[in-house]
Amino acid sequence: MKKILFSSILALFLIVSVSPDAGACTSAIISGKLTPDGRPLLWKHRDTGELNNRVDYIAKSKDVKYAFIAVVNSPREEGESWMGVNEAGFAIINTASSNMHKYDEDGGDQEGTFMYKALAMCKTVKDFEALLKNKKHQPRKVETNFGVIDAEGGAAYFETNSYDYTKYDVNDPTVAPHGFLVYTNFSFTGTPDGGGGYIRYANAQEKIFGKAIRKEGITPQWIFTNLSRSYYNPLLNVDLTKDLSLTPGGWYPDSDFIPRKSTASSAVIKGVKKGENPLLSVMWTILGYPPTSVAVPLYIAAGADQPAFVKPNSETDNNCAICDAALERRAKVFPLQRGSGKNYFYFKAVYNEEGTGYMQRLAPIDANIFSTFENAAEKWYGEGAVDLFELARLYKTTDFGLDIK
Repeated sequence: MKKILFSSILALFLIVSVSPDAGACTSAIISGKLTPDGRPLLWKHRDTGELNNRVDYIAKSKDVKYAFIAVVNSPREEGESWMGVNEAGFAIINTASSNMHKYDEDGGDQEGTFMYKALAMCKTVKDFEALLKNKKHQPRKVETNFGVIDAEGGAAYFETNSYDYTKYDVNDPTVAPHGFLVYTNFSFTGTPDGGGGYIRYANAQEKIFGKAIRKEGITPQWIFTNLSRSYYNPLLNVDLTKDLSLTPGGWYPDSDFIPRKSTASSAVIKGVKKGENPLLSVMWTILGYPPTSVAVPLYIAAGADQPAFVKPNSETDNNCAICDAALERRAKVFPLQRGSGKNYFYFKAVYNEEGTGYMQRLAPIDANIFSTFENAAEKWYGEGAVDLFELARLYKTTDFGLDIK
């Protein structure tokens, strides 16, 4: 693994074939030694065929040991989660891998079901590994890379198929010497040169590694700004936001950027230090295409009282308001639906010389959200608990950009 992980970016491109991804999620675990406050981060940038995403709160029950919050598909199938955190401080994400062994059973793609189960039952990374070992849950019908953190300092990726798994501990300096690991849509123990997401892997690896060696702290805001909303392609060495002459007509191919047509959401789960109240865990969540949306801090401590705009609009409308707004803006970024036009996006709708692109207009709103809630969080860390009255007030008084058209 280390030979591939820590070889140069150029060598990585030489040993793999660059082809369209079967799936396109990008993720990372950042250990506390790379963050300003020593708290770990778990990031997933989700790509999927279902663009309508929302957040659900799952309460305790006979089948749910730990209550949790999770990003789910709006037309949700019961018992699925695509990233989330529970009241014990255990958090999980995944990226689909397309070079692991196949399911060997009818059916598959059960990653969402397994993550729901993990959030409901696991307190620690060790608990999750025990769940993987439990033959009662095999075949798992998955082909994926699971990323997990807990409130006791645990942090690891598990390359997993229906019966086997390989663990990579982010706290092990022989595995993650710089305190982080990046995963896209291939597994290091999978078929060599198989899978996808190598260019996105190089983008995230290069940027996070640069921060690590400069000893600059990594935050959720930095991840969203520099990764979830990145229009940098390391193979071509182009960054569309840095050189607008690359898009003279406003159009550019939608290929190998981290944000892409299939992006439905992005989340950075900020864990706690060992010994802290796990209810201080926060899931910074972007619902919808990240360049046309903003981040919302969601606390498991709030239980079912999550902000209304991330929950179903009504009993008959399972979509949520903030994702609806982001998708309405996104439609102007991807307006072409016929022929090869669907392979292009209108970059000027995102970013332009006039400063009227969605990413530019939403940037100050996003920055204010981070400033407002992080200032409050500093007080809550000192007090050892989230002030739920203050949290509810901030949700009501903060601008989340819902009116930006």
